[in-house]
Amino acid sequence: MVSRQQQKLLDANKLICDEPDTPANEKAFLARQLVQVTLPHDDPGDVPVWQRRNGNLSMGIRSGWDYENNKPIGYPYGTIPRLLLFWITTEALRKKERRLEIGNSVSEFMRALGLNHQNGGIRSDRKRLENQMERLFKARIIFNRHEQQGNAKGESWADISIAEKGELWWDLSKPQQPGLFNSWIELGESFYQTIKASPVPVDLRALRVLKNSSLALDLYAWSTYRTFTITRRGQEQFISWTALSKQLGGDYTRPRRFKEKAREALRKVQLVYPALRTEELIEKNVSKGLVIKPSQTAVKSR
Repeated sequence: MVSRQQQKLLDANKLICDEPDTPANEKAFLARQLVQVTLPHDDPGDVPVWQRRNGNLSMGIRSGWDYENNKPIGYPYGTIPRLLLFWITTEALRKKERRLEIGNSVSEFMRALGLNHQNGGIRSDRKRLENQMERLFKARIIFNRHEQQGNAKGESWADISIAEKGELWWDLSKPQQPGLFNSWIELGESFYQTIKASPVPVDLRALRVLKNSSLALDLYAWSTYRTFTITRRGQEQFISWTALSKQLGGDYTRPRRFKEKAREALRKVQLVYPALRTEELIEKNVSKGLVIKPSQTAVKSR
């Protein structure tokens, strides 16, 4: 028997196969660096900094600070900040400006993200959105890259604030009621320039059915970006499970567990990204990792 989630994936597969050229209004984007190294899947808890690494690129996140109560706000984690970042990046590119109107009601903004605004329990999308917006908007993200050209060694970095300033005028107890004033954020200049430099295009039709899995969202964006880079070079590329795990936001104590979860997520990704060509590299009956082969990106390149 096909589950409700499986049916959604199959419906999305048919929709994307029937119309492989992504409609303009179904395109979304994410900054390249946030595809190469991703946010936490789960709450890191009370740690001074959270880090990921991909080759010579590393990312560190520091929690924002609650000055009224003199305590850390916490790290953005899970699916909601990922969906927020897709929305923010897409809106910034569409409007070509740093200031983004978030919407005059909670329900309007949640619909734009594909979230459920109808209930308000402690684990509802509405409560989680409020919490994760504060965590994301007030966190500091540092990207650091080490490079070498001949004998010369170099380093570049960017200290990023997602939302440099903003105003929120929502009443979460009345999600349908418009606010008295406009709610908005203004992106940090460094983050805005990062968005404009090299955004990775994805298909909203895929995001809507992957939105409940941080790992699936990460692998979907990562696979289309990786496909683009290797297709441009004209040769396939291998990545070990260990290296892939270090890039993505999950902290798996057992490599085998990550491998199992990644396989499961990739099956979902393959349905909404039919052009993706991957295979596992197996040596002596042990899966070492993935081979990504040249093919079409999730949103077709012009």
